[in-house]
Amino acid sequence: MEPYIQISFLNDFIFCPRSIYFHQLYSGFKDTIYKQTPQIAGETAHTSIEEKKYSTQKYVLQGIEIFSEQYNLCGKIDVFDSKTGRLTERKREIKTIYDGYVFQVYAQCHALREMGFEVKEIIIHDLVHNKNFPVPLPENDPVMQQKFENLVQQINDFDLLKTDFVPNKQKCENCIYNQLCDYSLC
Repeated sequence: MEPYIQISFLNDFIFCPRSIYFHQLYSGFKDTIYKQTPQIAGETAHTSIEEKKYSTQKYVLQGIEIFSEQYNLCGKIDVFDSKTGRLTERKREIKTIYDGYVFQVYAQCHALREMGFEVKEIIIHDLVHNKNFPVPLPENDPVMQQKFENLVQQINDFDLLKTDFVPNKQKCENCIYNQLCDYSLC
């Protein structure tokens, strides 16, 4: 059996494939050693989900573990309303809807469906501005669905030691792992 891919790695891999290695390297350490203010603020925004205090309604699933056998992905959802079929991913603040955000909710959608839930709608919610961004369902956006599948395959094929890597100065400057990375341009 191949090791599964964490859903959060989809966005991280697009940012920088090497960041996944460093993230795993730090997994046993306290977050404050390597996380910066934006990452800590993002985690704080998910506190009500992690503590299951977002809603008391039984049909509102919050922070549950999910798994997609088809794509070999696992992770957690933020909120799924099983009555309406609405899947909501909460982000602290959204300046741009990145492909990685869409791929994360696609992974969640596929996993929920494999688990027997009917996902009818996907929303990415900006907490700071209290604004919803609708995302087309995977079957309604075949181009993004294909990009999602290609990304999963790229992650499966990636080898830190064998893959040619070209650093991106702008991304390296914003990477919390740039002090460790031997490719960093900072």
